[in-house]
Amino acid sequence: MIQKFQRELLAWFDSHARDLPWRQTSDPYPIWVSEIMLQQTRVTAVLDYYARFLTLFPTVTALAQAQEPAVLAAWSGLGYYRRAKLMHKAAKVVVQEHQGMLPRTAEQLRKLPGIGEYTSSAIASIAFGEPVAVVDGNVERVLLRVFPDHEPPPAPAAQAKWLRGRAASLLDRQRPGDFNQSMMELGAMICLPQRPLCLQCPVQPFCATRGEHQAPPPKKMRNRHIAYALLRRNRSGTAQVLLQQRPSSSSLMPGMWELPEVTMSERDHDRVEITLRHAITATNYQVQVLRFSEHEATLRFPSGESPRQWTKSSELSTLPLTGLARKVLRRLQIMPKDVK
Repeated sequence: MIQKFQRELLAWFDSHARDLPWRQTSDPYPIWVSEIMLQQTRVTAVLDYYARFLTLFPTVTALAQAQEPAVLAAWSGLGYYRRAKLMHKAAKVVVQEHQGMLPRTAEQLRKLPGIGEYTSSAIASIAFGEPVAVVDGNVERVLLRVFPDHEPPPAPAAQAKWLRGRAASLLDRQRPGDFNQSMMELGAMICLPQRPLCLQCPVQPFCATRGEHQAPPPKKMRNRHIAYALLRRNRSGTAQVLLQQRPSSSSLMPGMWELPEVTMSERDHDRVEITLRHAITATNYQVQVLRFSEHEATLRFPSGESPRQWTKSSELSTLPLTGLARKVLRRLQIMPKDVK
């Protein structure tokens, strides 16, 4: 049964796999970059960032030699910036301790900053052909639907171990990288969280549930209102905007640059330049951007401990901006829209 499951799934993958750039190479570095970018991020959102990142940092050595602000600037808008910081840190370890070559086994890869169980197995199987199974959210969903004959243990650690064992028992050891990708592709494209496309599933004959499952409850989101100050000026024909750096101690996006946050009063409704919505993890933000002159800003919100700087519009892409700041600046056409 397992061998037939493997054949059917791999045959489907060979014919229907999405044409993604990281699937056109066996070089472990771009595969590593893609796996880090894809964590908690849609494929469509990653494509442009992946191409631009590899243009700026084409090798692990180039990434290791780059300054962190440059790495974060290239990552700006992709979110979860800790991923970029840890990948940058890991690149330095690879250059300093491994002569610029990524370790070839999942066990060795897990010793690098930011590389855990899933990422190490993905890189090792796809780039080096090591027969290790991967379990991400898509694979987990496939496993629990196709093979629900034994309930996994309730404890998270025990459940994770159970899932890894189940995935390992199915792994095609001759094509481990392709098989892992086929399981992830099945979960991403067919075995969807809600309304799975069971009639298109290549392994439907093996599936015990065939769509008879309870969809997970929607994630509860918090709502928050927030306001930012927009200060612009022109010096010698050069447009500039005032930015503020988030504290290094901040739990969210430390060291990133954004517009100065301001408390909005009832009198500020005439100042509203733009209103938009923005979601970060479990919070929906309703954002209002208010116009201020330099003189008004000095009286209203004098500079505190967080650094501020006037930045030329042409240089905004070189700064590690928060995703929200990038969205606002592009919406107001302060930052060119063709800057990814």
